[in-house]
Amino acid sequence: MTRKIIVSIAASADGYIARSDGAVDWLDRPRPKDNYGMSEFFRSIDTILWGRKTFEPVLKDAGKSLSYGPKARNYVFTHNPPKTKIEGVEFTSDPPTEVARRLRAAPGKDIWIMGGAGIIASFLDAGEIDEFRIAVVPVFIGEGIRLIEPRRLNAPLELISSLPHPDGVVVLTYRVPR
Repeated sequence: MTRKIIVSIAASADGYIARSDGAVDWLDRPRPKDNYGMSEFFRSIDTILWGRKTFEPVLKDAGKSLSYGPKARNYVFTHNPPKTKIEGVEFTSDPPTEVARRLRAAPGKDIWIMGGAGIIASFLDAGEIDEFRIAVVPVFIGEGIRLIEPRRLNAPLELISSLPHPDGVVVLTYRVPR
């Protein structure tokens, strides 16, 4: 079975993944016991793709090892990698198509695009995203970082599922047709 590349991300009801300064304080809320299915999702992946801006705050906290989320191989897209190696992290400036081809050819579980908007847009433009899993949080934040940088003008999606939660969060899963 081919490994899927999946964007799994939270977004405000008005389509933002963070405030303009990168803050995600609007995500600080009580979560249901299953954390919107994230534990199950973590078990389905073994690789995480990060944009540099999304990874920077993690890098500050990580030091020389990474403990975010599941045990996974991490790839950070950047043209300016840090001089210090970080266990479990590979920095790359390779094009999305090359990275996707290499990862899909290797055995393993699915691949998670953690974000942000730039890396999501790059993989979408390259035709390398299989699914979007968007947890829509019932809050408007007015402005900020959009789910996808405004590059791709038309990307049709096919709804796989919608799962509403008692707190108003709705997890939408879409397939990106090839």
